[in-house]
Amino acid sequence: MSRRLNRATEREPRAGFRAERRDCGASVPQGLLKAARKSGQLNLSGRNLSEVSWTSGRIIHDNQLTSLPSAIKELENLQKLNVRVEEIAFILSIKSHNKLKILPEEIANLRNLKGLYLQHNELTCIPEGFEQLFNLEDLDLSNNRLTTLPTSFSSLFSLVRLNLSSNQLKSLPAEISGMKRLKHLDCNSNLLETIPPELASMESLELLYLRRNKLRFLPEFPSCKLLKELHVGENQIEMLGAQHLKHLNSILVLDLRDNKLKSVPDEITLLQSLERLDLSNNDISSLPYSLGKLHLKFLALEGNPLRTIRREIINKGTQEVLKYLRSKIKDDEPNQSDSVVETAMTLPSESRINVHAIVTLKMLDYSDKQTTLIPDEVFDAVKSNIITSVNFSKNQLCEIPKRIVELKEMVSDVNLSFNKLSFISLELCMLQKLTFLDLRFKILPEVLYRISTLETILISNNQVGSVDPQKMKTMENLITLDLQNNDLLQIPPELGNCVSLRTLLLDGNPFRVPRAAILMKGTAAILEYLRDRIPT
Repeated sequence: MSRRLNRATEREPRAGFRAERRDCGASVPQGLLKAARKSGQLNLSGRNLSEVSWTSGRIIHDNQLTSLPSAIKELENLQKLNVRVEEIAFILSIKSHNKLKILPEEIANLRNLKGLYLQHNELTCIPEGFEQLFNLEDLDLSNNRLTTLPTSFSSLFSLVRLNLSSNQLKSLPAEISGMKRLKHLDCNSNLLETIPPELASMESLELLYLRRNKLRFLPEFPSCKLLKELHVGENQIEMLGAQHLKHLNSILVLDLRDNKLKSVPDEITLLQSLERLDLSNNDISSLPYSLGKLHLKFLALEGNPLRTIRREIINKGTQEVLKYLRSKIKDDEPNQSDSVVETAMTLPSESRINVHAIVTLKMLDYSDKQTTLIPDEVFDAVKSNIITSVNFSKNQLCEIPKRIVELKEMVSDVNLSFNKLSFISLELCMLQKLTFLDLRFKILPEVLYRISTLETILISNNQVGSVDPQKMKTMENLITLDLQNNDLLQIPPELGNCVSLRTLLLDGNPFRVPRAAILMKGTAAILEYLRDRIPT
């Protein structure tokens, strides 16, 4: 491609570029093109170009392209095509709110393409042959004008992440189940009334966003054993039944806010891994006492006509609500202590090791013991079992147990909340697969920024006064950041550059901007608001 650039510039220094008339003759200096011959890269930022017919470089910011050149088919080794609105990546990037209405069919020739970002354009359809992008792993079509998806679209077998949010889709093709590797599907802010039952067979699906649609029924997910987050808030769902819950074995986050639910079934206790449950703004008048059995970290009930729980209890927060519900469970309920084995340890807490959790749930649970250290017997009990979760919450720990390093090759979730940690040791960085971390503290520890695998950070209800947006941006896998109910006096605009975030929660802080109206619009709107205020 570099040779093609050289030949073209020998014929005419500005060949292939067309600018608006007021900039004609000054948009592409000859010196810039000479430099491009040597470097193989061409930077055309801020030149108001309306057409690019050939390039081998980087096209950065503030152009106003309305179509992609057909010559793009010659970039056969292109690894990433970025047509977003913020920055540049690899060969070609056309961002800053472009106006693309169609894509050339020749784009299907980019067989090695792995990332394609087309958000914030005016696309109304997907071109024929799009399914030939066999190696595509990440596709963002959010904030366009798509009304349908071709059935062949589902032949993108390598796709891992698909963002279709903020379009005008009324349905999804049943063939979408052919995306066997898909982990992250975002269909927020569309016009979906139903979800094809075939979606329930997508075994790799981990994150599913269906907020702000027109769903009246919650889908069932018999094969989605890995589903960790299900967001179906702001729909018209009227019923939640056992059939909707019994297969969600791995669910961590269930968002049902702003629907029309009238009750919560006792089968909610089937969700033993559930950590965050949002039931706010429904028509729920009572809750099953069995809900108190769950180990929830966050329970939202605001906006419901609850009659069985006093308002002052709800105002005290999640743990007080759960404690109240547990106190109402009948005393003659069967005791589940057969799964808990006494040990010979002589600690004030009369400690027990939950062997059932180790073997069945792959969890090392030593929570709510009020102990200052984790006994060696707890780690010894793991033996040859696989452990993916560690729960040492509600103790008096002043430091992270050093033996947690023994689990570095398998543990992904660690809960150290409600302890007395004054610092975070580097042992945490040795947990190679850590994706979820729950802590409670006043200052965000520096070590957190170094854990590049983290996908979820829950630091609500603390006294955190600031975050470092530059260091946060390096956490490329971070999807969920909960900063609710802290002491943040301001939100740094640069936090808007953390484009990997899909859930950013900021309620309950004393800052004045963004205002509540922006927060209510969701994460995408918050990030866009922040980016618009980054000093230039």
